[in-house]
Amino acid sequence: MKNLIYLTVLFFIVSCSSSKKTSVNEKVQKKVMITTDYGTMIVMLYNKTPLHRDNFIKLVKEHFYDSLLFHRIIKDFMIQGGDPQSKHAKPGELLGEGSLKYTIPAEFDTSLFHKKGALAAAREADADNPQKRSSASQFYIVEGKTYNNEQMDRIEEKMHIKIPENHREIYRTIGGDPFLDMNYTVFGEVISGLDVIDKIAHVPTDENNRPLKDIRMKITLLK
Repeated sequence: MKNLIYLTVLFFIVSCSSSKKTSVNEKVQKKVMITTDYGTMIVMLYNKTPLHRDNFIKLVKEHFYDSLLFHRIIKDFMIQGGDPQSKHAKPGELLGEGSLKYTIPAEFDTSLFHKKGALAAAREADADNPQKRSSASQFYIVEGKTYNNEQMDRIEEKMHIKIPENHREIYRTIGGDPFLDMNYTVFGEVISGLDVIDKIAHVPTDENNRPLKDIRMKITLLK
């Protein structure tokens, strides 16, 4: 009986210690480094969007993104990449339809928004994707532009969303894409290298918004 009590107490101590360790680890936010010819961006992945975070990390560890292109660039809006067909694409080839064989459920959170530098998942249009599920691989990084209160009021009315004052302050001063909020899952943000977004977003593109000169990426997980 004494041994049983001892083992029970020991199990309780170990379990508590393990739970505490897990809790601490959950607070650690993973970071990745996106390397391009235009510079390097450090991106912090959000723990509030674990499905997107874990899927992105999985693909990064598999070197899935290495040598893929930023295939869609729109000035004052965003830079998009992650199409698996872009790795060996011919010059001028239309890109953006490539995908993996699964999607990720939307993970909307009112505290996560499309400020400049936000990392978000691309997806199919609402007509074909009413649940707003995310592409497993394609993502975009926001460049955006600044908005005044009147413009944001109109966005709220049109998109049926609420833009909190703390988000408005950032949209007024730093910029972003508020009309995308709560429609596309934001799962990280650039914490170093915002100037790289601007450099890429302003390159010459063709009629399909593909850069005239290929912009390849390499993404690595930081420890």
